Amino acid sequence: MALLLGRCSLRLVSRGYQRGNGFRQAVFIPAALRRYQSTSPPPPGPNSAAGVQLRRYQEECITSILEHLKKGNKRLGVSLATGSGKTVIFTQLIGRIPPRNSTADQTMIIVHRKELVEQAAYHCRLAYPNKTVEIEMGNNKASGAADITIASIRSLLSKDRIKKFDPSRFKLVLVDEAHHIVSPSYRETMAYFGLDTPSKDSPALVGVSATFFRLDGLRLGAAIDHIVYHKDYVDMIEERWLSDAVFTTVKSHANLDKVRKDRYGDFALGQLSKAVNTPTSNNITVRAWLANASDRKSTLVFCVDTAHVRSLTETFRQHGIDARYITASTPAQVRNEQLQAFKNREYPVLLNCGLFTEGTDIPNIDCVVLARPTRSKSLLIQMIGRGLRLYPGKKDCHIIDMVATLRTGVISTPTLFGLDPDEALTKARVKDLEARRDNPPPTAPDSSSDALAAAGEDSISLTFTKYDSIFDLLMDSRSDQHIRSISRYAWVRVDDHRYVLAGKAGWITIERDATEQLFIVRSVQTIEEQDGDRSFRTRPRVIARAPDLEHAVRAADTFASRHFGERAVGLWQAWRRAPATPAQLQLLNKRKLRPQEIKPGELTRGQANDIITKLRFGTKRRFENEHKRLRREAMEREKFEELRTREDVKVGPLNASAAQS
Repeated sequence: MALLLGRCSLRLVSRGYQRGNGFRQAVFIPAALRRYQSTSPPPPGPNSAAGVQLRRYQEECITSILEHLKKGNKRLGVSLATGSGKTVIFTQLIGRIPPRNSTADQTMIIVHRKELVEQAAYHCRLAYPNKTVEIEMGNNKASGAADITIASIRSLLSKDRIKKFDPSRFKLVLVDEAHHIVSPSYRETMAYFGLDTPSKDSPALVGVSATFFRLDGLRLGAAIDHIVYHKDYVDMIEERWLSDAVFTTVKSHANLDKVRKDRYGDFALGQLSKAVNTPTSNNITVRAWLANASDRKSTLVFCVDTAHVRSLTETFRQHGIDARYITASTPAQVRNEQLQAFKNREYPVLLNCGLFTEGTDIPNIDCVVLARPTRSKSLLIQMIGRGLRLYPGKKDCHIIDMVATLRTGVISTPTLFGLDPDEALTKARVKDLEARRDNPPPTAPDSSSDALAAAGEDSISLTFTKYDSIFDLLMDSRSDQHIRSISRYAWVRVDDHRYVLAGKAGWITIERDATEQLFIVRSVQTIEEQDGDRSFRTRPRVIARAPDLEHAVRAADTFASRHFGERAVGLWQAWRRAPATPAQLQLLNKRKLRPQEIKPGELTRGQANDIITKLRFGTKRRFENEHKRLRREAMEREKFEELRTREDVKVGPLNASAAQS
């Protein structure tokens, strides 16, 4: 059921009496949903409110939440893919949680967008026809006494509107798109309801999101203690709760080298637009769509900003394609009309910027074009998720990713499957990508040193056979390129899945834990004694655990900026470009890294510093062990080849040695 969730007008619909105070209460219903109001809900089933039949995983999710609440865990997170019915789950959850202290039975649902408020109100009304539902948003002001209140976070904190709600009367606070929950506005709201720290005397908190991670490094653990259920979009596709997807990557030729990062770690939109919104890139994007998806009926294109939307729309039209666009500045009536026409498949391509990444239900989308590069895994998943909802007659959704290059730190669709960000995909299905990740093609042992093989989303593996010396290996900075595209600091990779950032104040390591499938961030600090003559090092201590390299780097960089100083570890520091010091050259030449000495002027201070760090943390030992392994494999291959060639049958005379045997 496709619901129009644009800037809908709201209608006031009278509802039943609220228990205990005898006045008629109202619920606001989006105008676009009025046609569903006359539908009488079926009788309640045994495991659902208002007879809604839950999917198996939805029931599993609710059961897991209830079990954790019984154990006394109060701040819970639920991770579910876009299109999984998160709104249905948390509205159904409301009736399954008993009153707190026998009397507190109110529920607060907090969201951050108008469309999400309207969607939640609609589902709550269907699920609980006998409960009062109010909205706190803009000009709509709740009484504070309703059974269920849906509030926009902005309105809730405006002019002390939150103070009408008595925290002692609430049993449950639900947060939609809960990856926002550690932002200042949400933290202030959580503190008001007594949820800023774990407490027995507080409502339950349940946060629901498709992307429980943040690019800016803020720790969700500051607001949520337990993720109690997880089902990502790959699981949902395999179990056929979501549409299948095929992925194609296309080189956009956009030069992002000079695009700076914003305060959240993603690309700054102004500079990104200038880099991406060029005639060349726009023409490549349209030609990629024509070549791969011109038969698709409903394509949603994600752009950088309004200027990019307009230019790319015009490029589509120049190629004879009926393409239209919607932005935040589009008048509400025009926006709703264009969106409804797109849902009716009256035209094939809809372009937007920043509107449809969260809380939008357009299930007929069968192609998504990612014309907006991003460093945010969360944003990438949100954009892809727009096309994964089921729809009658829809076989799959084609994701066309206009990718840049590895060195810019772009998160692309291959990285979601643990593949090299630059790996080319052509109509690859999910199961194919998983197979490619789990069984990468073998790399020939005698291949050149610049052969790169995917080693998971966190790193790049290099073969070593063509390095003439340890010095050549240490000088090769390509293995550091990926992590330096994520960080502004001078990280070096010293082993597979192991990285080091070193300075005078100590060092930080990031290392993958194979048993926990996490990246562990540890620090060792150098402490100077008061007289300044002696120093000592602290024991290694864990400062963060993260699900992938990107988030581990965010946590490590935050620690480094506070304790190491920008001058010591910043990649951009001028001292790194100065010639290597005599002390550095003397130290390196003592290690006999190559037959001839390293001469002044051959290295910069930064290069020498990186080599010394790699030597301190085991790269030389790794190099030597790798060569031993390769020599053993070479001997085994020679024996095998000798045996194999003996069995070859060739037309012509036998050689002399064979004739004598």
